[in-house]
Amino acid sequence: MEYIKKATKSAEENSEGARETVAKLLEEIKTGGESKIRELAKRFDKWEGDFILSPEKQKKLIDSVPESVKKDIQFAYAQISAFAKAQRESIKDFTIKTQPDVVLGQKTIPMEVAGCYVPGGRFAHACSALMSVATAKAAGVPTVIAASPPRGDSIDAAVCYAMTLAGADIILEMGGIQAIATMGFGLFTNKPANILVGPGNAYVAEAKAIMNGLGMCGIDVFAGPTESAVVADHTADPMTVAVDLVSQAEHGLNSPVWLFTTSRELGEKVKELMPKLCKDMPDPIVPQTAWDEYGEIIFCETREEAAKVCDKYAPEHVQVMAEDLPWWTNSLNSYGSLFLGEGSTVAQGDKCSGTNHILPTKKAAYFSGGLNVHKFLKICTYQEIATTNTDISAHASRLSRVEGMEGHARACDWRLTKFFPNQEWDFHVYKHPDYK
Repeated sequence: MEYIKKATKSAEENSEGARETVAKLLEEIKTGGESKIRELAKRFDKWEGDFILSPEKQKKLIDSVPESVKKDIQFAYAQISAFAKAQRESIKDFTIKTQPDVVLGQKTIPMEVAGCYVPGGRFAHACSALMSVATAKAAGVPTVIAASPPRGDSIDAAVCYAMTLAGADIILEMGGIQAIATMGFGLFTNKPANILVGPGNAYVAEAKAIMNGLGMCGIDVFAGPTESAVVADHTADPMTVAVDLVSQAEHGLNSPVWLFTTSRELGEKVKELMPKLCKDMPDPIVPQTAWDEYGEIIFCETREEAAKVCDKYAPEHVQVMAEDLPWWTNSLNSYGSLFLGEGSTVAQGDKCSGTNHILPTKKAAYFSGGLNVHKFLKICTYQEIATTNTDISAHASRLSRVEGMEGHARACDWRLTKFFPNQEWDFHVYKHPDYK
């Protein structure tokens, strides 16, 4: 591989400072409770009103959303919820008999409470509200709490409409660390979340990770700065590639965008186009900075090498603009979501194609997919072993002693002697005078 353009900064953001700040504040919230939340909301959100959105205010916000915007949100909701419901149907409860008197089973149990964070800084993330809330509801979560930072005297109206349409049971006008802590500890609602999901800034991401590390709740993924990669060969259109890279660079100053290509000519042309397209954006500093500092173009001799490089980066989003799309689908293994062909772009998945846009970053795609219905489900197992069965207890007894666990062995031995008092065994079965 060869760099046609190399990043000047590492795509792996150093979050050491954020982690220390968040840990300190979470400890203060744990001690100070709701009063500490009020103090932080006043400091960070300039907010002194009620946190739980009232039905009256909710209706007023929804009524202010133009019908055309509602129709677009409804379209996105239909696609996202349909895909989420299909995911739910893909995993089912079942029972099997491994022996005539041994029944084993799987039961999928939805989380009781899900906390869904919806960012609200530079952008109003109405689609993010759909991604988290609608997916939780498709999983069967009975109580979904959604939180978003207020913008002025309320949360964004379109975000409120999206939360409501998706089925949020409680809406919090609250952002940042205080929102994550409120949902995780169950403050103001008395409903601690079993799982916290949704993207956010470095402080939100660290808050989720720390709450998870404390054993308070599960989380979806560690959501760092947005990452996007395009994998392209000689058949790709340089303008399409460049437009898509710029579209993702607008997320933030530290959002990496990468091009892995088997065409040196394509790479050089994209490098030429990027500054021009960034300059044409409404806020050119953001995409230009992201491109200058984090953007890369890597030339690869073969498609096998390009696939290997892409998997090494494990991008949040991967677009493929190349011949033989099935080969790429089968060859790429580490990514958050895959977009195949020139007709597909990350923006479609971010907004309304139906797949979830809450995805792993910072190489977490090595071991995790993105947010999905299964994240809101506990996959639990059960078993019923009849008193007529000897095989399980006999094997378990012997295996327990192999591992040096005498108490485990005796629990099985007791069943063998209790249910089969006249049977002789070809291995040691412990008998105690009081075991009658």
